[in-house]
Amino acid sequence: MISAIGSIATPILVLLLTAVGWKYRQSIERRTNLEEKLRDDRIEIYNQILEPFIILLMSDAAWQSDKENKKKDKNAFATSQMLSLEYRKLAFRLSLIGSDSVVIAYNDLLNHFYSQADPEKPQDEPNLKVILELLGNFLLEIRRSMGNETTKLDNWSMVEWFIKDARKIRKGN
Repeated sequence: MISAIGSIATPILVLLLTAVGWKYRQSIERRTNLEEKLRDDRIEIYNQILEPFIILLMSDAAWQSDKENKKKDKNAFATSQMLSLEYRKLAFRLSLIGSDSVVIAYNDLLNHFYSQADPEKPQDEPNLKVILELLGNFLLEIRRSMGNETTKLDNWSMVEWFIKDARKIRKGN
């Protein structure tokens, strides 16, 4: 009788384990495909979200070297970009598909800008060091979300290459 139960239970157990394994494999494949699709969307959104910051931090000479920008004020242009409906839509998309750490870093960066523009608050000189730290943190979180979770870089390493005096600013000189 035990061998009869064993001979019936063995194929049922094999079938059950095969079904569980198949379901688990499908779940992993689905998650992998979703991550690949999200990766492409994230790259596009990250590039568009970063554009006004790149414009704000580029040198005036580099901005003026483009024929289309000769008569445009780069700060006004970048600010108008950030205040546009399209930029708000991008930020909304970022909040939906960006990783948690990227969204938090972006929130910190924009909240700093909002606090600088608050008419109720006395206007201090914009603190470039704080802005670069926040932007560097945002870039670092983007880097991590794109697959470099174990990066050895810090937030200043992320901005040093495009800010001429980043090391002096970091040291407070």
